[in-house]
Amino acid sequence: MPGSRVPAPADTDAGLRTDDTAVGGRGPWWTLWWVRVIAIYLASRVVTTVILLSFAAGEGKNAWTSAAPDYFSFANLWDGRWYEIVAGYGYPASLPVGTDGHVVENAWAFLPGYPGVVDAVMFITRQPWPVAAVLVSVLAGGGAALVFHQLMRRVGLGASTSLFAVVLFCVSPVSPLFQVAYAESLYLLLLATALLLLVERRYGWLFPVVLAMAFTRPSGLAFALALVLHVGYRWLRRRDDPYPVRERVLSASLAVFSGLAGLAWPAIAAVATGSWSAYTDTELAWRAPYIGYTHLLPFAPWFQGADWWASSMLGIPGWVGVVALVVIVALFGVLLFSPAVKRLGVDLRFWIAAYSLYLFAVFFPQSSTFRLLMPLFPLLGALALPRGRIYRVGMVVLFVALQIGWVAICWTIDGYDWSPP
Repeated sequence: MPGSRVPAPADTDAGLRTDDTAVGGRGPWWTLWWVRVIAIYLASRVVTTVILLSFAAGEGKNAWTSAAPDYFSFANLWDGRWYEIVAGYGYPASLPVGTDGHVVENAWAFLPGYPGVVDAVMFITRQPWPVAAVLVSVLAGGGAALVFHQLMRRVGLGASTSLFAVVLFCVSPVSPLFQVAYAESLYLLLLATALLLLVERRYGWLFPVVLAMAFTRPSGLAFALALVLHVGYRWLRRRDDPYPVRERVLSASLAVFSGLAGLAWPAIAAVATGSWSAYTDTELAWRAPYIGYTHLLPFAPWFQGADWWASSMLGIPGWVGVVALVVIVALFGVLLFSPAVKRLGVDLRFWIAAYSLYLFAVFFPQSSTFRLLMPLFPLLGALALPRGRIYRVGMVVLFVALQIGWVAICWTIDGYDWSPP
């Protein structure tokens, strides 16, 4: 049920239409936009594969693999094993607890969307979990890159800028997740599709995408907030931008639907285990090694984390960390109103603000923070705006270097490793 579509943007990169020349078959095949995006994605995966294999060669024996594991074993560490457990055994009927009576880490923290897709691929291809999981991630990551390019074009970025945004997307510091057994690739494909549909106001088509997102990564509540902002903005501008009754009903219904979808998994966990706090208790188990077992108090985790990182890790007063956090939050708020970010359009900024607020409300900052920032990928469009060659080459080199740092800190295992990706 498509809504009224936003006109296609004019190309803002004067004289740089090369990736669009073949859209109507008027140019060589290598000028097709999707050929270039796929080429960028494949080239970036070669770079990341070399990085991962280099670290795998130096990996020692650990709880999950032997020394110097092969690629697929190395790519199935950390949450990949949890997803494999979900695919093979499902979820526990009762919450496991430790000797102190608190809920411990368990499968209810991992949504069924990604392992379900991998399980289907295993059935079709007859490949084992490690291979099928990487295959799903790689293909979904490629799809996400294609949709991201179209999203950048739709919000008005020119051909060259959109293509470079894809380059940054493919070589970003956490882009190794596009080829390991994590749900991020599939989620980003769904999210990029949802944002493109939102920008084009195809509200009806968004319902199944929103539902799939909500069962792949926790996202329903954040997307619901973005939709509420979208509906409010369209209502306020209805005199200048027509907002037909049909679109009002569809968009408002979609916001409610997204909120319910975001609450569905906690509700399922509660019914299945008999504990109404099953999901939140499970999630809180992951932050217990840092600050002990606490109740979930919205907007408190980041302040708790700032205090912990400052006092426990840096050896400085906790209030310094809290002040630093307030400054970072303020600077991020200013960033949302910068000319570069405003070029992305109001709907993408609504999503960036909504997701950031969601993270700030519920997430405890630790080594997984870098991964959980991935849904803010539309900001790469703003980083892609400068067209200087030195700038663009420098950004690619920087991002690849940060990939190496991320793999070294978060992915490799060194004895008792407390920095999971």
